[in-house]
Amino acid sequence: MSTETVAEEKKPLLSVRDLVQEFVVREGGGTRAGVVQAVSSVSFDIMPGETLGIVGETGSGKSTLARAILQSPRPKSGTVSFRGSELTRLRGRQLLAARQHMQFVFQDPFGSLDPKWKVRSIIEEPLIAYSAGDKQARRKRVDELLDLVGLDPARYAKRHPRELSGGQAQRIAIARAVALEPDLLICDEAVSSLDVLIQAQVLNLFERLRRELGLSYLFIAHDLALVKQVSDRVGVMYLGKFCELGPGESVYQRPLHPYTRALLDSIPSTEPGAGRATTTLRGEPPSPVSPPSGCRFRTRCPRAADRCAEEVPEPRELFPGHVVACHFPLTEAAEAATVTAASTPG
Repeated sequence: MSTETVAEEKKPLLSVRDLVQEFVVREGGGTRAGVVQAVSSVSFDIMPGETLGIVGETGSGKSTLARAILQSPRPKSGTVSFRGSELTRLRGRQLLAARQHMQFVFQDPFGSLDPKWKVRSIIEEPLIAYSAGDKQARRKRVDELLDLVGLDPARYAKRHPRELSGGQAQRIAIARAVALEPDLLICDEAVSSLDVLIQAQVLNLFERLRRELGLSYLFIAHDLALVKQVSDRVGVMYLGKFCELGPGESVYQRPLHPYTRALLDSIPSTEPGAGRATTTLRGEPPSPVSPPSGCRFRTRCPRAADRCAEEVPEPRELFPGHVVACHFPLTEAAEAATVTAASTPG
């Protein structure tokens, strides 16, 4: 491998810095009622061949973040660099060309597939849009893609979406997504509508495609256990911000943020004697129109103190590659300090 190739591999494929996305909320008469702070100063990188998983409750900003990366719609501020190009500066054909290398896989495959079209036309659509080959070449490519996702072209190419199971429909959506040989797939709850067995099969397909095609993934889900299975690194979002980001195994085995701990404690365990101390979230998530001051998680956090209402916690690295934005992270040192302070006479 050449020195240039090694250097290229060390550069992020996708680099997001201080991304902000907001939406104006209007009342019935069109009067401005407020601003939804959907994504607030989010930063991360995805390296070539890497899978970054993003997890959080409904309304945490995960899907909005994914659409902002694709510039659909454009973010209010921040930068998105993909393959060295700053997407927020691109317009028209240049942006269309960049999007060829970033493809989306949605939660509901039936909602993303035209019910009037046959499978062959659905997969061929991006090839036609980007003028990829003549009719014969495209036909061959569609057959190759169906084989790639484990479906027999002779059996499935002429079917309509209504003639497919959920798992088959999602495989068709994946085949269409990789038709243009992208570098990055953004998977937004791509397996959450499938039953457990089919989920496992589709996850295995994603992993095989990563190895064979050299893909990178941004994998979005609300299930931390599922995200951990497929991700090299995991980011935990709450109310538009990352509260924790680190290697999947590290986040799972030693969570640093109380919100991450609560998400893990909510995962059912079948192991005998599996007994984590359960962390319970208080109340409901606040409105993104008027998020809490200081730490946005403080209104539901069992460890919140006065400082949390006054200061926004800055991200800090407590373990290699493992970053947390919390004034009182869940480390052994922090726990010991808390116990000592509580037991010291005033």
